[in-house]
Amino acid sequence: MHILYLTHDLADPTTAKRVRMLLAGGASVHIAGFSRTTPPTDIAGCAVTDLGRTYNGRFVQRIFAVLKHVTGIQKLAPLFAAADVVVARNLESLSIAVRGRAISTNKPPIAYEVLDIHRLLLREDFIGKGLRNLEGWLAQRASLIITSSPAFVREYFEKRTALKLPMLLLENKVFGAGDITRPPTRPAAPPWRIGWFGAIRCRKSLDILSEVARTHQGLVEIIIRGRPAYDQFEDFDGQVKAAGITFAGAYTPDALADIYGDIHFSWAIDMFEEGLNSAWLLPNRMYEGGLYGAVPLTAQGVETSRFAAELGIGYSLAEPKGESLVAFLKNLTPEAYAALAAAVTHIPHDTWRFDTAECERLVKRLAHLKDAV
Repeated sequence: MHILYLTHDLADPTTAKRVRMLLAGGASVHIAGFSRTTPPTDIAGCAVTDLGRTYNGRFVQRIFAVLKHVTGIQKLAPLFAAADVVVARNLESLSIAVRGRAISTNKPPIAYEVLDIHRLLLREDFIGKGLRNLEGWLAQRASLIITSSPAFVREYFEKRTALKLPMLLLENKVFGAGDITRPPTRPAAPPWRIGWFGAIRCRKSLDILSEVARTHQGLVEIIIRGRPAYDQFEDFDGQVKAAGITFAGAYTPDALADIYGDIHFSWAIDMFEEGLNSAWLLPNRMYEGGLYGAVPLTAQGVETSRFAAELGIGYSLAEPKGESLVAFLKNLTPEAYAALAAAVTHIPHDTWRFDTAECERLVKRLAHLKDAV
């Protein structure tokens, strides 16, 4: 089976992960998408069609970028003609997918992949309602919704939309993990090392962690790795140069064992869209940290806290989070930390990572969409 994967960002690590999963499941893949940085020439050995540059926070620019391809869809017609199934990541890709299917003689079915709910879709003004109406009209042309958190289904699709499509829950588990038997290098003693890894976009998290690091040197160290959304911070580079903080840049999947083995706690807290998307998501770092034995720090009242509580792991911070974190760490003994870490390591690995069988089931589910057309 041949899949056309449409994405909002060719360089997003989750794009490469999903492509690798589809390949492992037995599909062939062509990727087409926009790019926020220099686009890759291929992803996991698969051909890439660059749809042009888009920018974080510049929604109007992204609308015109999408309209360019919707109105000029004939240029992409060969990609749709070759596809058995189209997977469209995010609303902008769904717009192109629906138009491409309309002009294609083979009418490939569409799976709409939603791993975040954009804040504009959640507004209660005419902009939010208009975008939800557009999403609903487009998604009615799809055959399946793929999403990564039960809360997205419960709080968004069931409460805020009228969509009745089948839902496939595909959590943000690790795929292509390295050596998970490698012992951690962290000693069970202060300074307690907190890792904030992945999509770095939450100003409140940076403010909390930098203040705690500044005022409690010797108690805590903060290690930040990933891709910062610089437009969300006043002075990211300045803040991470403070004492007690290390910014180590981006990382690749083969580094997970090393970077998580070097920390005590994974900062699984996001307040970028507080009370909305941030309260519902289950981020990649939750699964990466779990696989390599880092204890998750979550926030009370959100989906990550519920998920961790069901597994019996982690520590959930009350408000104010900075004070809660300091109080917790000041009272943390090596023995208490050892118990927290042991609880994580006792969770079955398939909670945290995809195996080949799951990839094969994903591709089989997508193949069924074509059979049902």
